[in-house]
Amino acid sequence: MLFAAVAAAIFATAPVSAALPEGSRVPSLITQGALDGKAFSFNLQQELRKGPVVLYFFPKAFTPGCSQEAQAFAAAIGDFKAAGAQVFGMSGDSVEDLAKFSEKECAGAFPVARATPSSIQAFDVALTMNGQKNDNLTSRTSYVIAPDGKIVMVHSDMDWREHVNKTLAAVRALKG
Repeated sequence: MLFAAVAAAIFATAPVSAALPEGSRVPSLITQGALDGKAFSFNLQQELRKGPVVLYFFPKAFTPGCSQEAQAFAAAIGDFKAAGAQVFGMSGDSVEDLAKFSEKECAGAFPVARATPSSIQAFDVALTMNGQKNDNLTSRTSYVIAPDGKIVMVHSDMDWREHVNKTLAAVRALKG
């Protein structure tokens, strides 16, 4: 029943806009996540030392749009790697749920990590439902972050379909 209520709320939510604008620095982020079902510790600042990062927030694992978005990122992961970028999904789900999601929907292609209420606030991605922000669910917001920690692209739209194309184009523009 909760699943249906969350899914309905996600689809009824108006478009959102991220408060972290292009050009701003990303906040520090250390959390737990999973890759192909195995738990790991995620430190955004350490990952940025390896190159650009696509950090995409999604509302709820195993909801239709979130599963389709994860599958689309998984299908394009080779293109992101060729452009020198890593992809990390983020949601307020438990690490246990994210471990299952990382195997099934992400096909082990990229990691997903837990967005805590404090990180949801820091990245200003709290899902707004009925005029109220929910610090346990995230909006569908994608950030492309340069290795220096500056945000170079933000795409915030509850429709998942353009997130992969827009973030990949932004990563490729960084390389060019």
